[in-house]
Amino acid sequence: MQRSVFIKTFGCQMNAVDSARMLSLLSSADYRAAATLEEADLVLLNTCSIREKAEQKIYSDLGTLRRWKQRRPGRLVGVGGCLAQQDGEALRARAPHVDIVFGTHNIANLPGMVRRAERRLTATALGMEDGVAHWDVVPYLPAGAVSAMVAIMQGCDNFCAYCVVPLVRGREVSRPSEDILSEVRALAARGVTEVVLLGQNVNSYGKKEGEIPFPELLLRISAIERISRIRFITSHPRDLDDRTIRLFEEISTLCPHVHLPLQSGSDRVLAAMGRGYTRGEYLARIEALRQVRPDMAFSSDFIVGFPGETEDDFRETLAVMEDIRFDSSFSFRFSSRPGTRAAEMNEKVDPQEAAARLRRLQELQASHTRERLAAQVGREVTVLVEGTSARDPGMRCGRTPCNKTVNFTPGSVGGPVRTVLVTGAGTHSLVGEERPSHA
Repeated sequence: MQRSVFIKTFGCQMNAVDSARMLSLLSSADYRAAATLEEADLVLLNTCSIREKAEQKIYSDLGTLRRWKQRRPGRLVGVGGCLAQQDGEALRARAPHVDIVFGTHNIANLPGMVRRAERRLTATALGMEDGVAHWDVVPYLPAGAVSAMVAIMQGCDNFCAYCVVPLVRGREVSRPSEDILSEVRALAARGVTEVVLLGQNVNSYGKKEGEIPFPELLLRISAIERISRIRFITSHPRDLDDRTIRLFEEISTLCPHVHLPLQSGSDRVLAAMGRGYTRGEYLARIEALRQVRPDMAFSSDFIVGFPGETEDDFRETLAVMEDIRFDSSFSFRFSSRPGTRAAEMNEKVDPQEAAARLRRLQELQASHTRERLAAQVGREVTVLVEGTSARDPGMRCGRTPCNKTVNFTPGSVGGPVRTVLVTGAGTHSLVGEERPSHA
C-alpha cells in the first residue's frame, strides 16, 4: 500500500533542492507527496541551524509532531539537514519520538532508513566522509515548472567567524561540470526555461577539483537551447572576479541581479568576521557590475550586533546601504552558533541595542525597496510566469530578469514569458497588466 510523506523545509535554497531530492527518492519507495500534514504517514523536517531562532522553531515543531504521531499508529518522524548534522543523537535526547536522523551528506540513504524505521529499527546516518552521493538523485520537479534550482557545489571553506555552514555542510566540494550540464539539458527538455545555480560560494566553483572555472560553466549553460534565463546564488564578494562580471554584458541570458552578501559596512567588523574584503573593495565590485549592466539589481545579507560592533560601526553599514540602495536584503541579529569563532568572542552587544539597530536597518531597507520598485512604474517588463498570484486568483505572478515579483492581469493565453506594463508598486512587489504580444 502506498504511503504519503509531508516534507517541511527550513532555511536556504540548497535545502529546498535537497527536499526535492528526498521526494524523488521516496517516490521510488512507494511514498507519494502528502498535500497536508494530517494525511501524511511520514513527516520529514529538512532543517537549518544558521541561527538560533530557526533551531527553536524546529524543536517547537517537533513538540507538535509528537502529538501528531500519537494520533495514529505507524506514523514516522524524520529530521534531516543542518540541525540534524549539528545535534546528531542529542536531537533524539530532546525529541525521543524522532524515528530517523540524517545529516546533509546522507540523503541518498533515506529510503533504506525509512524501511528500517517502519520495522521499528534505529535509523541514523550522520557521516560526512563519503562525499555527496545524493547529487546523482534528480530533484522532484512539479509538472509545468518553468524554473529550477541546480546545485553546483556544497559546503564552504571560508570559515567566517559567525558561520556554522562548514561544520554542518562540510568543506567545499564542486560537482562535476558534465553532470551539471546534463541536468540542465534534461530540465530544458522538460520545458524549464530558467535555471538558478546554487552554492555557498559559486565564484569558487571547481577550483579545488581542477574543474572548469565558474565563468566557463556559465558560458556552457548559456549555449544550451531553450534556457533563456540563468541566475546564481550565492556570490562571495572576495571571489567575484572580473571575468564573471564581464559576462553580464556578454551573455544575454544572464539575469541582471546579483545577491552579494555585505554583512557589515565597517572594515573593523568585516575583519573580525573574517570576510576577506574591505568596504572599499565591495563598493568597487558593485561599481564594476553597474558599469557593465546599468540596470543591475542588488540584494544582500546583513548581520547586526556582531560582537564588538559599535554605534559608529553600525552607522557605516547604514552609509553603505545609502550609497548602494539595495533592491532587497536579508538582515538578522547576530546569533551565536556552537563551534564558531564568534561564539567565543567577548564584547557581546546588548540584545536590546542589537534589536534597535536591526529595526533601523530594516526601515532603511524598506524605504530603498519601495524606491526601487516605484521606479519601475510606467515601464514594460518581461515576466517569467511562475503561477497564480497569491493576492488574487484572477491574476498571474512571475519575476522580471531583475528578480522583482510582478502580479499582473493576464491578457490572451500565452507562453511562460509575458510583456507586462507596470501600473503600480507595493511594499515588496509590482502590479501590472499584460501587453499584447506584438507590443
